[in-house]
Amino acid sequence: MTKRPIAIDLFAGCGGMSLGLEAAGFDVAVAVEFDAVHCLVHHFNFPYCHTICGDISQVKSAEILDQLQLKYGHTEVDLIAGGPPCQGFSHIGKRQLDDPRNSLVFEYLRMIAEIQPKYFIFENVPGIATGKHKRFLDEIITEFEGIGYQVKKPIKILDASEYGAPQKRKRLILIGSRFDVKMAEYPATNNSEIVTVYQAISDLEKIDHFTNYDPGISPAFLEYEGDRKKYSLVPSDSFSLCHKRSIEPTVYGHVGSVHTPLSIARFAKTPPGTIEPKSRFFKLSPTGLCNTLRAGTNSDKGAYTAPRPIHYSIPRCITIREAARLHTFPDWFQFHRTIWHGFREIGNAVIPILAKQLGGSVIDALGIDVNDLKSTTLAQVQRNLLSYNISQASTYWGIPDYVIPKRKRLR
Repeated sequence: MTKRPIAIDLFAGCGGMSLGLEAAGFDVAVAVEFDAVHCLVHHFNFPYCHTICGDISQVKSAEILDQLQLKYGHTEVDLIAGGPPCQGFSHIGKRQLDDPRNSLVFEYLRMIAEIQPKYFIFENVPGIATGKHKRFLDEIITEFEGIGYQVKKPIKILDASEYGAPQKRKRLILIGSRFDVKMAEYPATNNSEIVTVYQAISDLEKIDHFTNYDPGISPAFLEYEGDRKKYSLVPSDSFSLCHKRSIEPTVYGHVGSVHTPLSIARFAKTPPGTIEPKSRFFKLSPTGLCNTLRAGTNSDKGAYTAPRPIHYSIPRCITIREAARLHTFPDWFQFHRTIWHGFREIGNAVIPILAKQLGGSVIDALGIDVNDLKSTTLAQVQRNLLSYNISQASTYWGIPDYVIPKRKRLR
């Protein structure tokens, strides 16, 4: 058997990119994430990965390389992936990478320069490629070329719905290849068949959603067939190369909000595929795609959940598990037990099925036959970690709980 190639996930969140890369055949050896709660969710889902909770500007590449040496006996990294937040452009005439608001992009570049992986994947919002922002993108590409990488051109903005996701979600992707390796290509799209909202979540509509608690659902009540095979509790279909998790045979996360009678009436009157006038929530169409799922605000901005779509046949907003399905997370993947954290994790995540296609392009460039790769069964992690608040999560990681700004409660 061929050893699985090694990947590092920067700005990892709960693990959308990590999951896609694992599904492509990688082992995600190290992940870096700033949010302590997201870090716990990543640790739960990827117990074999060394998850670092902290500000990337304080993370030394030597720490990452030491972990690789300890676990694998070498420091060769096949791929680094991540999407550093960008804060737009600064004043004309100023190099935008020097703008403090774009410091996270600089840290990403620093990690690539110091670790020198064979490949990198840089993902970001499509707006970075338009207007005055494009100047910033050109600077980033020039920097990558200056540290020994060729960036695949022309640069592409990929829509996850063209790669099997039942959601319209566009991301700018840079694929970089070290000058001494074969260049990786953009993955081919699959426009022959669009996966619809109904195909993704219709089996869940037969089960009443939970509001104040989450007892879970037996998989016997769900239908893992057709396009839904990939959501199975046992890694299969698109996720067949994933390691098997030691989890309960239960599907968690079919949890949603309690709506007022007035909201329920408005939701019921709204035609599928249109926006409900008062809430401005989009009502899903069973034969269409989900609109782009957003993360909502951080704690210091009021901890607001982003607008969630209305279910196409039930007058309520979608549940965490339905959102996860529309984002292509399988049912074995776990999220924080609260609605706010759970939806924030999904909205911030890279769509795993797109990440798998990107990782697959690198696997192809590496010349690896995925049939030679093996998976294993992972150790179980304490489930109560998924219910920790920010203070508990910060204590777990040994960091101050003021790192993530506290929620401002308005009087």
